Amino acid sequence: MQFTVAIDGPAAAGKGTISKAVAQHYGFAHLDTGLLYRAVGMKGGDPAAAARALTQADLARPDLRSLQAGEAASRVATNPDVRAALVAFQRDFAAREGGAVLDGRDIGTVICPAAQVKLFVTASAVTRARRRWLEADDGTSYDAVLEQVRARDARDMGRSDAPLRPADDAVMLDTTDLSIPEAIRAACAAIDAKLPEKG
Repeated sequence: MQFTVAIDGPAAAGKGTISKAVAQHYGFAHLDTGLLYRAVGMKGGDPAAAARALTQADLARPDLRSLQAGEAASRVATNPDVRAALVAFQRDFAAREGGAVLDGRDIGTVICPAAQVKLFVTASAVTRARRRWLEADDGTSYDAVLEQVRARDARDMGRSDAPLRPADDAVMLDTTDLSIPEAIRAACAAIDAKLPEKG
């Protein structure tokens, strides 16, 4: 069975946590597409060449969850050549048998516009900055993290190529006031509504 779940949203909205839980719940493969961009950004040099030469080892770097990697990802993601180089990888992953969950910023709009389920996970900038600040635990002030979150939102939403926005048919999921279990239950309910009946 081919069944694709596209989960988009801004930084620290909870899409990664939800995506991993959803993939595990249904036995689907999971791809955090942001890791591709983080890996490209951290490789340095020409971003398009780095994207074309991306390896599994690059995706296993221990520093890909750092704030620095997030900033690097946001910068290289504005490069149309980088995005083009990574599209085929993501689409191949989405088409695999057994189901796939992809999370990122343009999955439902660009990578998998025909995905059976599209979720757009969001939360207030203040809530997302607090989550990111607690997660980072590297001495960066909350105010600095909030500024980074807002600047990244502006970059992601304002880029000319594949800007961050919900697909027209996406289910909106605001996690500002939801616990993790509540957010996961809401995502699974949206998927259950679209899953073909078994048997």
